[in-house]
Amino acid sequence: MATPTKLFSLCSLLMASLFALSSSVQFDDPDWYFWFPLYAAACGVNLINGIGVLPSKPINKIAKVAQWLGVFLFFKVVVEDSVNGIAGFWSLDLKERVVREKFGSGFVVNSMYLQLKAASVQNSHVKRKEKKRTKYVACGMAILVVVSYGMSFVFFVLQKGEVKS
Repeated sequence: MATPTKLFSLCSLLMASLFALSSSVQFDDPDWYFWFPLYAAACGVNLINGIGVLPSKPINKIAKVAQWLGVFLFFKVVVEDSVNGIAGFWSLDLKERVVREKFGSGFVVNSMYLQLKAASVQNSHVKRKEKKRTKYVACGMAILVVVSYGMSFVFFVLQKGEVKS
C-alpha cells in the first residue's frame, strides 16, 4: 500500500487552506447554503488527507459528495451566466461573481477527483503502476495549487479584489 508523497500532502494542505478561506467568506452571498458546505467539505477532505490521520473510506464518501455538489454548482453557475448573459462561458474576468464561482466549483471538483484517485492508488496492489499514478496525482495536485493560488494572486493583488456590482 502506497503512502501519499510529500508533494501531494503539501498540496493538499495548501488547497485546504484556500478552501477554508473560501468557505469563510461565503456568508455574505445570497446562496451561501450551497457554497459554504462545498468549500468546507473540500477543506476537510484536503486537510485530513494532507495530514493522513484517518482511514480513507469515510473521507472518500465526503469527497464524492463534495465532487457531485461541485458539479451541480458548476452547472448552476453556467446556466445562470448563460441565461443572464453576464460574462460568457470562457470568460476569465474575475471581477464577475459567476466567473469566480465557476472557478471555485471547478477547483473543488478537480481537487476531489485527485483526492479520490490518490485514495484508489493507495488501495492498489500493483506496484509498478502505483508509482506512476502516484506521481501523476501529485503533479496534478501541484498544478491545481499553482493555478488556484495564481488566480487568487491575480484577483487580490493585481485587480485589488474589485468586483462588479
